[in-house]
Amino acid sequence: MTDKTYTLNNGVSIPALGLGTWQSAPGKVKSAVSHAIRSGYRLIDGAYCYGNEDEVGQGIQEALASGGVKREDLFVVSKVWTTYNTRIEAGLDKSLKDLGLDYVDLFLVHWPLLMNPEGNHDKFPTLPDGSRDIIRDYNHVDTWKQMEKLLGTGKVKAIGVSNYSKRYLEQLLPHATVVPAVNQIENSPALPQQEIVDLCKEKGIHIMAYSPLGSTGGPLTQAEPVVKIAEKHSVKASTVLLSYHVARGSTVLAKSVTSERIDENKKIIALSEEDMKALNEYSDKLTAEGKVQRFVYPPFGVDFGFPDKS
Repeated sequence: MTDKTYTLNNGVSIPALGLGTWQSAPGKVKSAVSHAIRSGYRLIDGAYCYGNEDEVGQGIQEALASGGVKREDLFVVSKVWTTYNTRIEAGLDKSLKDLGLDYVDLFLVHWPLLMNPEGNHDKFPTLPDGSRDIIRDYNHVDTWKQMEKLLGTGKVKAIGVSNYSKRYLEQLLPHATVVPAVNQIENSPALPQQEIVDLCKEKGIHIMAYSPLGSTGGPLTQAEPVVKIAEKHSVKASTVLLSYHVARGSTVLAKSVTSERIDENKKIIALSEEDMKALNEYSDKLTAEGKVQRFVYPPFGVDFGFPDKS
């Protein structure tokens, strides 16, 4: 399934499966990225904030040097961090330098807030009391206007957002000259975020799902419907959870630094209507009971408009 692709709203092709690099252990990222590309992955997802784009770049270069894969075959994603949301191109240039690339295929707004660009830390500035140094009168629409200008630089093929709720998208879209190509969100049967998925589908914004197993430790692999479907198809629970997104028409990011697991994650299967019905019923029950599980929500102290956090 590493060869399945979707077409974004600007005509650019994006793979259905990608390698995620968030929280990947230092010293292991280069080999993971290199192995993933050589084994068929074409989408590599990274971000300046992850602090490992230099290793991601080394892995890309190693895979390209091994032959058989060209830069234009790859889909490389990066994200501008919150301290750079008023100086987007400078943030992009930092990532390009670390990656050793002339352009990225997709550049995203990592989170719609602004941490003090002149604060006491490049990524995580703090106030004297230790809380995050956030500029409270910031308007995320201003960041998007800068993102749109990047399309004329040749440094990006597509632009999009990440961690955008329905509320924030509805604030952004009336002012957007360019509709975001992608919204990368935490997404799983335990956090279906159907209101975002439906709005994005209506507006032609492609969903890219992260933390498909429920973040570190993969707690969702123990969920009853997931286990039953895995047994039915004689596959691992993780395979079911990754396949769920492809069945929904989304791109999914599988995160690992071990060769065996990277290879295992390629084994996406076709889930039946019955399978998806069981997973959707599980999601609906959690939603109705107010028990959806969000595993990634940094302590910014900002209401981003997600119903489970508002």
